[in-house]
Amino acid sequence: MAKVTGIGGVFFKSTGDGKALAKWYQEHLGMPAEDWGGAILKWPDDTANDGGLTVWSLAGNDSKWFSPSESSFMINYRVDNLDEMLAQLRAGGVDVVKGPESAENGKFAWIMDPEGNKVELWEPMVWDDKNKGA
Repeated sequence: MAKVTGIGGVFFKSTGDGKALAKWYQEHLGMPAEDWGGAILKWPDDTANDGGLTVWSLAGNDSKWFSPSESSFMINYRVDNLDEMLAQLRAGGVDVVKGPESAENGKFAWIMDPEGNKVELWEPMVWDDKNKGA
């Protein structure tokens, strides 16, 4: 049986000025914009020790996980240094909705993009009970 082997891309429609939104992601999250307007993120550039993985999950229709966003999706971006990323975001006037929080598989924080989409930031770590509270 054929099967999915990974995420080939993340595509979503801007509700306003797509070029301005792409610029916001480039400026605040360091997304390397290409001439055609998108970004190419390459696993070999990720130095986390988890071997590089992408999580796919569905939330129930009554989930509050994406709140305060009204969007039906939330993208989780892997980051190499969450504390540094949060300092950059705050310096750039971006409000941190929640976090940082530590879990067995890394550190997390959440922000909102200019169009009201909740964005999850994740500094991955190998799953380990010792990581809690790190």
